[in-house]
Amino acid sequence: MPARSDGEWRLALPVAAFFALFFVAPLGVLFVVSLFAEPTMQTLALRQYTRFLGDRLHLGILVDTLVLGVKATLVCLLLGYPLAWVIARARPRVQSLLVFVVILPLLTSVVVRTFAWIVILGRQGILNKTLLAVGLIDEPVRLLFTEPGVVMVLAQVQLPLMILPLLTTFQRIDPHLADASAALGAGQWRTFARVIAPLSLPGVAAGCVLVYAACVTAFVTQTLIGGARLVWVPLFMYQQATGANDWPFAAAISIVFMFAVLFVVVLINAAGRGRRALVHG
Repeated sequence: MPARSDGEWRLALPVAAFFALFFVAPLGVLFVVSLFAEPTMQTLALRQYTRFLGDRLHLGILVDTLVLGVKATLVCLLLGYPLAWVIARARPRVQSLLVFVVILPLLTSVVVRTFAWIVILGRQGILNKTLLAVGLIDEPVRLLFTEPGVVMVLAQVQLPLMILPLLTTFQRIDPHLADASAALGAGQWRTFARVIAPLSLPGVAAGCVLVYAACVTAFVTQTLIGGARLVWVPLFMYQQATGANDWPFAAAISIVFMFAVLFVVVLINAAGRGRRALVHG
């Protein structure tokens, strides 16, 4: 048994070395850079962290970015949950086709999809022309360079990351549980609320974590759809690093941002585990 364990550890060594070389080491370098007090990197101090955390404007950008991720994640959950449920209940051939349709956007560059949304959301874009044609609006609605537009595009771009974990979870649920619930007198909605929904919580938590992490770090989508007037942390870091050439401050922002996102991810996982424990208890 010990020999087998040693063999398994040896198999994991290449992955561990790759992880240490291309993730841990760059992260360590980033942290060291963030400790320099000035852009010329002469002295070490915690000035960059106090500069960021002690400024209301900087904290506002951080909070706005975290809230943006929450909004986009909720939209993805509202759209992805019923879609995943429909796909899971479809016939095998139809299910394969629907899964392909879900995965298809991932085969296209996010830059291309974002530019396509610029055309769709413009004042003379497809969406405004459609709304004007059906009489829902009297004049074009401003969707570009607004937070609702960014949330809309983020939700569309990251929607597959919500659907796929949910679909996997739905497929693992024993179909006989629904039959047993119906045999005990529960209707479809009651069965879904008491049986299916609680069992799908692992997929919900996994999808929310993936979508949230992708949305808050979506530099391309946030910048192209939000424009220069709406500043979130990824664009703010880019401005400090390339525009102001203040790499220590940009590094400190990235470290704080990473821990803030990790904190939200931990909260999502804790909420999912707590809800599952309450259901099973």
